[in-house]
Amino acid sequence: MSDLTFSVRGQSNSATKFTAKARQFSLIIDEPDTLGGNDEAANPVEFILAGLAGCLNVVGHLVAKELHFELKQLDIEITGEINPNKFLGLSKDERSGFKAINVSLKTEADASDATLEKWLEIVQDRCPVKDNLLNQTPLKLKLEQLIYN
Repeated sequence: MSDLTFSVRGQSNSATKFTAKARQFSLIIDEPDTLGGNDEAANPVEFILAGLAGCLNVVGHLVAKELHFELKQLDIEITGEINPNKFLGLSKDERSGFKAINVSLKTEADASDATLEKWLEIVQDRCPVKDNLLNQTPLKLKLEQLIYN
């Protein structure tokens, strides 16, 4: 299969709220009131955690099928720790991203412990979101000035 391209585009609704469009889906992003938002939706870093959980879910079910067992239930809990001081402009010493991300997978499956260990190893290796979080991906920001007449 050749490369796939995914994209989102959107507009700022306020200083903390952004509405994005991904294919036919609208994604609303906002900050909690403790960070100046209206708490109308998940914030950007929560979307990262949700994206990781969603990716682990998809890859987990795919790999279970390949290993010939049924994944009857998969519960995923992900937590991430961030110090907001850098993004708020209060410090240059802190990292602006997650300090750590912890993932807990709870499964019910008709598979042995050895098969589940193999499953987890393969899932970790093949999850694109995990790969993007662990490995540097080239990222280019380009600014274009909107001109209104």
